Amino acid sequence: MSLPVRLGLVYSALFVGTGASSPYMPVWFADRQLSGAQIGVILSAPMLARAFTAPAIAMWADSFHLRRTPLILMGAAAALGYAALAAPFGFWWWFGVWFFASSILSNMSPLVDVIVLRRARLDGFNYGWPRGIGSAAFIVANVGVGWLLVRTSPDLVLWWVVVAAGLGGLSARYMLPPEPVREPGQSGDLRARMGGLGGLLRDPAFMLAVVSAGLIQSAHAFYYAFSALAWKQQGVPESLTGVLWGVGVAVEIGFMWFMEPWRRAVGPRRLLVLGGAAAVVRWTVLAYSPPLWAVFPLQALHTLTFAATFLASLQLVERLSTPQNASAAQSINSALSGGLLSGAATIASGWLYDISGAKGYLLMTLMSAAGLIGALRLYGVKQLDP
Repeated sequence: MSLPVRLGLVYSALFVGTGASSPYMPVWFADRQLSGAQIGVILSAPMLARAFTAPAIAMWADSFHLRRTPLILMGAAAALGYAALAAPFGFWWWFGVWFFASSILSNMSPLVDVIVLRRARLDGFNYGWPRGIGSAAFIVANVGVGWLLVRTSPDLVLWWVVVAAGLGGLSARYMLPPEPVREPGQSGDLRARMGGLGGLLRDPAFMLAVVSAGLIQSAHAFYYAFSALAWKQQGVPESLTGVLWGVGVAVEIGFMWFMEPWRRAVGPRRLLVLGGAAAVVRWTVLAYSPPLWAVFPLQALHTLTFAATFLASLQLVERLSTPQNASAAQSINSALSGGLLSGAATIASGWLYDISGAKGYLLMTLMSAAGLIGALRLYGVKQLDP
């Protein structure tokens, strides 16, 4: 089996879980009689904490000899954590357990990214190929779980996520190459790791890039947390919700697999600008509950709002960091886009959904506009010039 396919199977194990949890765990929590605000608090807590948990986990991961070792342990711990959600102990139990399990699982993907980006650079394959395989698994979960939810209880979502987390740990053990954390002679002590982290946080160019990309990425918060509930309120069946999510991820896969020459020609700064502009359009129109036929082309904009923005952020971060602080750099990027900014947006989304329904998307429009302004400012960063 080729290395890109093996790496794609690792992403698949992770994304077959998030493909179910992202749209449907809110349905599971709602089935437990939680309000939109309570769901927003539960979902947002690990995101908000990622500003601290992601760098801490990255530094912990860099203390091992091989990059895959912490991923094996994280997959097992996340599976046990999600399984504990089944205990019917109420809001605070679900809050604490979700915080533990989600904090672990959400930090696995950026650690895998470090391995895959390096292998893609050294071995000459397109990073988008293994990532696209993972995105295909995301679609399978979107559509498959949506179809099954029409025929069974929301408990299916929880056990699907438990199994997926366990598969993530197993795939890390058997599919990831034995990539060393450090080159021979490099220091791995805590002081060196802390120094690399501090240097990134003090770099204005790096912070402008990750905050700009993070604002555009985290503007998906209302969509991730409440699109399934909003569409259900508008009369869209749950089985079709999975199809709508699948359309977005399908165009994302096409972008990653077949648009590599164009992406390289455009460059990461212009990709980020395109992603921000598309996000402003997408969330503004969805805020006004367009007819179903119009939602499909809006979902196709996911190729820019997510895929283009995500790949731009990875490339920007790689250019503005070094091999010694690569784990910390990708973790900070992930902590902002899928963490602090997404957490704040998710909390606000829960409140906005309760009082205004789909109009909550307008906050996502404002965030995307702010990210777009930051992306335009990156044209003044000389380190990114060709």
